[in-house]
Amino acid sequence: MKKLIKIILVSVVVLGMNACTEEKILDLNPINNISEEDAFSTAALVGSYMNGVYNAAAIGQYNNTLPNDGRGFIWGAAFVQQGDTRGEDVVSTASFYQNTYTAAYDPNTANNVYYWVDGYRLINRCNLMIEGVNTAVAKGVITAAVGDDYIGQAKFLRAITHFELLNYFARPYNFTTGASHPGVLYREVGVNTQAEVISETAKLRNTVAECYAKILADLTDAERLITTKTIAKASKNAAIAFKTRVYLHKRDWANVIAEGAKLTTYSLTPRPGDPFVLGNNLINVESIFSIQHSTVNNPSINGALASMHKDRGLIAISPIIWRNPMWLSDDKRREETYDGNGEATGMVLTKGGTKITNKYTDVKNRTDAAPVIRYAEVLLSMAEAQARLTSPNLSESLRLLNLVRDRSLANPVAQTYTTASFATASDLVKAILLERRIEFLSEGRRWSDIHRLQKDDIAPIDGIPGKLANGSVNAALYTLGSPYSGPYGVAAIPGEDRRFLWPIPQVERNANPDLEQNPLW
Repeated sequence: MKKLIKIILVSVVVLGMNACTEEKILDLNPINNISEEDAFSTAALVGSYMNGVYNAAAIGQYNNTLPNDGRGFIWGAAFVQQGDTRGEDVVSTASFYQNTYTAAYDPNTANNVYYWVDGYRLINRCNLMIEGVNTAVAKGVITAAVGDDYIGQAKFLRAITHFELLNYFARPYNFTTGASHPGVLYREVGVNTQAEVISETAKLRNTVAECYAKILADLTDAERLITTKTIAKASKNAAIAFKTRVYLHKRDWANVIAEGAKLTTYSLTPRPGDPFVLGNNLINVESIFSIQHSTVNNPSINGALASMHKDRGLIAISPIIWRNPMWLSDDKRREETYDGNGEATGMVLTKGGTKITNKYTDVKNRTDAAPVIRYAEVLLSMAEAQARLTSPNLSESLRLLNLVRDRSLANPVAQTYTTASFATASDLVKAILLERRIEFLSEGRRWSDIHRLQKDDIAPIDGIPGKLANGSVNAALYTLGSPYSGPYGVAAIPGEDRRFLWPIPQVERNANPDLEQNPLW
């Protein structure tokens, strides 16, 4: 099938480039690119364009490299790696993630710049998809029902990408009364004309409250419109699950519970590592939405999950979380086993004395799916919400926590939490927050929790916690028996420090000098 090329005018405001330029938008093989006049002319091509949107989410571009040569920005691997290395529960072992890990970034640092760049690239593609599908429905190319499904998927991706950007470039929801502080630019126009370049360039940041309202509206539309049901594509249930995450950040506990209660068809896999097993990671009962990769569509050796975590060992488990005494020594999530060929078969492996996750295993073909949201997260979010209600439901909170934790215990009958385990509701919340750190270790969730727990009334975090020094970790530092107490080669960063937020990229502000930069950058 011939290669078709879609050319659209884009600007720095959408793609983070210095001037208006042309971009070739990728699709999956055998159609690599789609011309604008053809993209929505047949049902098959509409479907191919939607696949291209997912491909953009999985691959992205990095440092203006060739299309399809990206490093997994924003949903393919980068959200895992950036979300982890901004926190203290992993160690950056080399220079690859050092700027993120040590907060040495600035408005021109590639990793944070391309989080923004590829985030808005993806958002623009979602907006073009919505507009193109509306045209295709109007012309009778596809039915309204098929069109609604596509529009719902595009709105889902648009919503979650704006939300992800908020967590890096804006203060948390509770930073001001009514969340009136600056958020990000919520883009709802597909840019493919010069007039749209001009109008979109002039726009300013929405408030955090406005962004949350638009995110929730998009997710609610997605819930209503989507009929697709696979893990590798946005689904009705993925929209519901993601709303539990958004409401958790908003501290709307009742709605976390209400949304989570809708998800009645999911359960936890018998073993904690099952959702990551190749061949199972897109067909198991726990994964709700994951980004699919293939041998020809993956974030490459410089971004793919198995490459960066397992093969190259650039992200290690930190002794800070490894030695936490509430993480039981015989927990199955610590399991380290090997087959006759020396290949790791448990959830952890040791490489040069350093503990590394074994959640991502396909070093050769780099096909591991990126786990965006699992049912375990929904359960722990509901558990936390139940314990934080004005009138806490502690028995239900405890039940939900134990659902997740007990499957990893060597002896659940003896080791499960009981009502006697926690003196107060606050103690239960703290246990849930720790469980999130253990359960989602090396899944990119740590920064999200650090961000939302600023100014928290129960378990407040002030800024970015202290970390081990960037570099290899001495094997002796993993010895269990006492909590890790230092040294911390990367000092804690106070919440009021400018480095708590990533700066708006300079290329964006070059195009629109009126766009508000984050304070002190």
